[in-house]
Amino acid sequence: MSKYSEKNKVPISKTPGPGGHGPGMRAPIEKPKNFGASLKRLIRYLGAHKAALTVVVALAIGSTVFSIFGPKILGYATTELFAPISAQTQSVSAFKDALPKQIADQLDNGAIDMQQALQSALAAADEDQAQTLIAAAEQMQAAQAVTIDFAKIGGIILTVLALYLLSSLLSFVMQFVMAKTSQTIVYDMRRQLNAKLSRLPLKYFDGRTHGEVLSRMTNDIDTVSTSLSQGLSEVITSVTMLIGITVMMFTISWIITLVCLLIIPASFIVTQLIIKRSQKYFKSQQEQIGHISGHVEEIFSAHAVVKAFGKEADSIEKFDGINEKLYGVGWKAQFLSGLMMPLMNFLSNISYVFVCAIGGVMVIGGRMNVGDVQAFIQYSRRFTQPITQVAQIAGVLQSTIAAAERVFEVLDEKEMTPDAQGQAIAAAQGAVEFSHVRFGYEPEVTIIGDLNLRVNPGDVIAIVGPTGAGKTTLVNLLMRFYELDSGTIRVDGMDIAQIPREILRARFGMVLQDTWLFGGTVRENIAYGKADATEEEIIHAAKMAHADHFIRTLPGGYDTVLDEEASNISQGQKQLLTIARALLADPPILILDEATSSVDTRTEAAIQNAMTTLMKGRTSFVIAHRLSTIRNASTILVLNEGNIVEMGTHEALMAKRGFYADLYLSQFTGGAA
Repeated sequence: MSKYSEKNKVPISKTPGPGGHGPGMRAPIEKPKNFGASLKRLIRYLGAHKAALTVVVALAIGSTVFSIFGPKILGYATTELFAPISAQTQSVSAFKDALPKQIADQLDNGAIDMQQALQSALAAADEDQAQTLIAAAEQMQAAQAVTIDFAKIGGIILTVLALYLLSSLLSFVMQFVMAKTSQTIVYDMRRQLNAKLSRLPLKYFDGRTHGEVLSRMTNDIDTVSTSLSQGLSEVITSVTMLIGITVMMFTISWIITLVCLLIIPASFIVTQLIIKRSQKYFKSQQEQIGHISGHVEEIFSAHAVVKAFGKEADSIEKFDGINEKLYGVGWKAQFLSGLMMPLMNFLSNISYVFVCAIGGVMVIGGRMNVGDVQAFIQYSRRFTQPITQVAQIAGVLQSTIAAAERVFEVLDEKEMTPDAQGQAIAAAQGAVEFSHVRFGYEPEVTIIGDLNLRVNPGDVIAIVGPTGAGKTTLVNLLMRFYELDSGTIRVDGMDIAQIPREILRARFGMVLQDTWLFGGTVRENIAYGKADATEEEIIHAAKMAHADHFIRTLPGGYDTVLDEEASNISQGQKQLLTIARALLADPPILILDEATSSVDTRTEAAIQNAMTTLMKGRTSFVIAHRLSTIRNASTILVLNEGNIVEMGTHEALMAKRGFYADLYLSQFTGGAA
């Protein structure tokens, strides 16, 4: 539709190819224009699924809590494994403390054994000292009898396995519910967006590239979908894990926990420094990818032209220049982003060293069990993970809100004027009247000034004029693709503003210069305007359009499947199919925009004869660029600057030797190139 306009066309945007990013880094974060308002609006979408989201939150917290308790309980098993060694070590240490220093030194040097040390100490000890020595010796002997309780360890391991299994089960259910909920939300959003696009005026599409509109429907919706299905659960899980790990570490040792907490500001500083330095390179990388993609698309789509003019060297030189720039910013972006994980691991390893050192000292001093140290080490290794995830999600959230904001912008666009509850045209005759019509695509620029025109049923109206004269605009207004600034257009005496658009447009058949076919069979494309058409009607329409012959030469005949761009048939064949489509619809009013421009001269003559037969008894508007094709029109309207400057038959206008005569003769003499 957007091509059917007098406005300057904007080239279709070239979508840049994917660019790689280093570990822990993403593409440049696009910030929303109004974060707060867009976030609130997105939350309203989530509000319709409160029950499901509440279940997701509960499951995420439960799954995380169960996994957090694992290391702490597993530490009990480690403590139990070390129980015999710990008991023996403590009893020997207590026995040596009870010995006189001289005898203890001899024992440490291996000069005497335990039994000799006990006998020597008892010989020189008083009654109280003897009792202390005997008690220490008995304690040491009892420690020798301590063994590993494998049954207890087995119970602990089973408990940990049960916790992890339950955590995984809750996580699985959470992902299932979140995926279903997020897709339901995105489904509603996509449905609303699609319905909105169908209600937007043609002006909206004329002012935007095809790529921009498609991006709202695909890329932005996909961004929101991915963030909802993954980001929301990650936020809950990461925050719960960060809080839970911090609490568990404090229960083990508040001293070591404070040491570990020092990594948070260090991690934040490192992350911000890297992001700040790498973002400009990522942004430039995306720009260069867009340039190189556009260059490749441009060169290869016009490969024959480049070859014909011998511009291969220039093309390669330009490509090498862009590629060199892409290489320069690309390796810097990847290098800086690649520093993230090594630096984070370095900080984590520093924390690990302090945990081991301080924990070892506390174990030796009897203020901490070995199992607690082991659990603390596990917690400290996992401590940086939720911090990194939260930092990444914060960036993703901005991109998500920006994507949602672009979707909301479309949903907030001004829609077409609602259809009046008018009545259908009882029996369309094809009479059309333009009365004091005034229109401009922009308020300050008038395309059609004061147009008055009366068309009788069955008239063939040819519309000619230079580029920008308002030829196509006239048809746009007739089809209500745009609303008038002032004046009225009547079809069979009824103001078209009072006729529902669907009913009005059903009265028109259009064949445009730019052909449009969809992915499907030839039969489906011809029957597009008449879904209940019979096989005989389809074949008859194809024969009238002189398309039947070439259709039967296709591999599948009428069942041949056309791809999305109909690239498996020629441009002329595409045009023949669109003409057959219009013939089958059999509308009372025809609009032909240089319908024979893409066929050869012989086929053009045949189609002109078919068109003459088709247009008998029907009102027809023919927008002509090749004036030789409209010599038989009953009336020729010559437009210039939005006004009718001449009107009449071909012979009458040529006799006047005015504006039309100059246009007509210039196409044969080359007077106006």
